Amino acid sequence: MEQIYLTTGRNNCGGRCRLRVHMEDGRIVRLSADPNDPEPGRRPCVRGLQYANTFLNDRRLLTPMKRIGARGEGHFMPISWEQALDELCENWVRIRDTYGSGSRYVNYAWGESGVLSGTSLCKRLLRLDGGHLDYYNDYSTACAAYATPYVYGTAMSGSSYSTLTASKLIILWAHNPAETVFDDLMYWLRKAREGGARIVVVDPRRSATCRALGAEWIPIRPATDGAMLDAMAYVIMTEGRYDLPFLQKYCLGWQAWFSYLAGETDGTPKTPAWAEAITGVSADTIRRLALDYANTKPAALMPGYGGQRHENGEQFTRAVCALACLTGNVGVRGGWAGGVGWCQTHPMPHMPSLPNPVNTAIPSFLWADAILRGTELTEKDGLVGAERLDTGVKMLFNLAGNQLMNQHGDLNRTAAILRDERLCEYIVCSDLFMTASAKFADLLLPGVSLFEQDNMTTPWSQGDFIGFSPKLIEPLGESRFEYDWLRELAQRLGLEERFSDGHPTATDWLEAIYADLKRQAPELPTFSEFRTMGTYRYKTPVEAVAFAAQIEHGTPFPTLSGRIELYSPALAARGDPKIPPLPAYVPAEEGYGGSKSYPLQLVGWHTAARCHTVHGNNPALVQAHPQRLWIHPADAAARGLRDGDTALVYNDRGRMRIPVHVTEDIAPGVTALAQGAWYAPDENGVDTGGSINILTGHTPTPLAHGNPQHTILVEVQKDA
Repeated sequence: MEQIYLTTGRNNCGGRCRLRVHMEDGRIVRLSADPNDPEPGRRPCVRGLQYANTFLNDRRLLTPMKRIGARGEGHFMPISWEQALDELCENWVRIRDTYGSGSRYVNYAWGESGVLSGTSLCKRLLRLDGGHLDYYNDYSTACAAYATPYVYGTAMSGSSYSTLTASKLIILWAHNPAETVFDDLMYWLRKAREGGARIVVVDPRRSATCRALGAEWIPIRPATDGAMLDAMAYVIMTEGRYDLPFLQKYCLGWQAWFSYLAGETDGTPKTPAWAEAITGVSADTIRRLALDYANTKPAALMPGYGGQRHENGEQFTRAVCALACLTGNVGVRGGWAGGVGWCQTHPMPHMPSLPNPVNTAIPSFLWADAILRGTELTEKDGLVGAERLDTGVKMLFNLAGNQLMNQHGDLNRTAAILRDERLCEYIVCSDLFMTASAKFADLLLPGVSLFEQDNMTTPWSQGDFIGFSPKLIEPLGESRFEYDWLRELAQRLGLEERFSDGHPTATDWLEAIYADLKRQAPELPTFSEFRTMGTYRYKTPVEAVAFAAQIEHGTPFPTLSGRIELYSPALAARGDPKIPPLPAYVPAEEGYGGSKSYPLQLVGWHTAARCHTVHGNNPALVQAHPQRLWIHPADAAARGLRDGDTALVYNDRGRMRIPVHVTEDIAPGVTALAQGAWYAPDENGVDTGGSINILTGHTPTPLAHGNPQHTILVEVQKDA
């Protein structure tokens, strides 16, 4: 007899979809959408409906394993949990006592995005045992999250997506919510379009979002966005379409910005013709879009995260904010302030953290450098809390993530660092499958899926709900949730009482966290009721408009000046030409025209087939969305390529063999490849899986020290 349970997806995906789990005789037979979902904009996509097929299959890791042979070869022998924890404890103590607590590091990874995650739980135990080197920022939003406070004083620059129903014009810039599944944004974009809003997409690729919304597509060369934004500002300035009262009342440094746009500071007026030569977008199109944005009230210029994952990503973020200010679209319903766009309207559950006795942190993108040259890192590299590190990373945990190998930049360099056991001496991975990252583990531990362990979820970026994913089946084989083996490790270290804090199981922790949340939000149901609901939606949804208090009530902005800082005194004090005090365009060194040997730009995107690398081994999704390199017909013809041909894509960092998709849905001179495909090198080191990071770089951005992995130059040739 069929039984149906509710759950909420908890991978690093904005959907957080509520799913019906159909079970018979204790087995999950299928998943379906819930017709009574209180969040209509979060209906499951093909990824959500494939969770069971992705996670519950014969490719799962089922027992702890110890590496045999060279690191990275992927050869392991099964061992018992007792042996695994004995070995882990031995190396934990040895490395701590030999190199100090700061030699230990938990890698940035969010394959599991529940309130309880292996990453946060491991950090808890390390902090009870002397601490660890920590990280700040992330691979997704580093530049936007770091740069936005320089403008507004806070990263909470987003409004509720429901406010878009008041917009008359919406410009999605490097934003692809149809495939990224950006919370329920697509739902509200469709509502806005039905209400008469015009939608424009600026992107090197005609995305699924563009097609789904019937939007105008403006193709642009990667990493040149700042030039087009400058030129739009120039048009609005010179034609007198700017909001002077807004600039005078709320903005610091707008006069200096106008001088820059006019070319008074560098002799180059930022005209549409100037930008056309850089961006590939015609001057007429730039002028038309600028005037449309200035003359249509209210209008929302919404940046995605793609535009800030470039060498000059911080400047892209600041330029979008400046254009929103120029037109007075900040603090009004239907406008959009730009920036990273975070927005929270209700209290959310979280695992309580402990202070870290090791008061040092690195940018998350620099973990490989912390292994290779840890004692050389300084403030210029983004190190905080100390002038220098005492040691490089000697023990590394990579839990529920494929960041160690697949998702980091310059995989050949990364692999060489990880293979050298004189550098990082011990690597622990917990995962469901033998991923590229798992192959580099010294100790490989089998984890659990969302069906095998209780957990809670929260909205990805914004939303008025919390979710629960209950344990529905027993863990496969000897798989274990990280809390369970970390608690046993804590017992060996004499720290179990402080680690568990009276919570014998992960579910006990969840109940305590929920009780704390209920004290803040008494309307919440009991924990036992919540466990069966899949999601709970707050009774009174709150609609937020970023900076409405400042615009409507005169509240100062949380900057040092109390105003929006288009000119940043803090950045001026740095004196770095790559980070000017104004939102000026800075060309990317590996951008358009940067190399005669590698004349094509390559940009990544998030495909409907995967959530980062999750689902990358699901045969149905791989077949439905094959990994292919998009290339423009003119670029393909120049290389003798036809649709479906296999090509060699390469640069100084690596080589890839992959089929090509010849299409006019990509800008000339640009190629595109969906990120997240599983790295699969052949005997010659040529990747055959289509992992874009065999070609990406490792040099971080200048301010946030963030991920620049969309700034890539390559050459493509027909495979011999």
